[in-house]
Amino acid sequence: MYNVTRTLDAKGLSCPMPVVRTKKAMEDLAPGEVLEVIVTDRGSIADLPMWAKTTGQEYLELIEENGVLTHYIKKGSAPEKGETTEMKTITNEEYLEVAGQDGVTLIDVREPDEFEAGHAPGAVNIPLGQIDDRLAEIPETGDVYVICRSGGRAGRAYEALEAAGRDNVTRVAPGMGDWDGPVE
Repeated sequence: MYNVTRTLDAKGLSCPMPVVRTKKAMEDLAPGEVLEVIVTDRGSIADLPMWAKTTGQEYLELIEENGVLTHYIKKGSAPEKGETTEMKTITNEEYLEVAGQDGVTLIDVREPDEFEAGHAPGAVNIPLGQIDDRLAEIPETGDVYVICRSGGRAGRAYEALEAAGRDNVTRVAPGMGDWDGPVE
């Protein structure tokens, strides 16, 4: 197995809290040390690997047993300082003003069961963990909006799409958790 330096118990927390707590716990580790993250939120299956990828950590493994998910993440080297761009973000209400217009695409990056429980009309479900594999399905032109439950996964999707060279992406936050618009 892994030489675990620290264990983080995040059971019972839902998105974005497992990632928020993981980020905080990683700050206390030295490069090469391993964090064990124990959660019950199934969204973490996509969230934690994507977070690790976008922050320079090494995602090692996921073990699932009796509804408990255990993630292993190795701290990467300190990132180099560089310029960062501000994430383009609009509110749910601002999105509703442009929804349905020509050239507007809404990508819902939640897991399929979350999407099926209710989503914005016309949204396309591409779970966060599938963004890289399904990049060809995301328009390179027009306006692409990404949404999740609370804005965390949408932010990581935004970063992944930006890293893939897409400059037509905007995050919708706070997301479906506070959605007042129509639902399918």
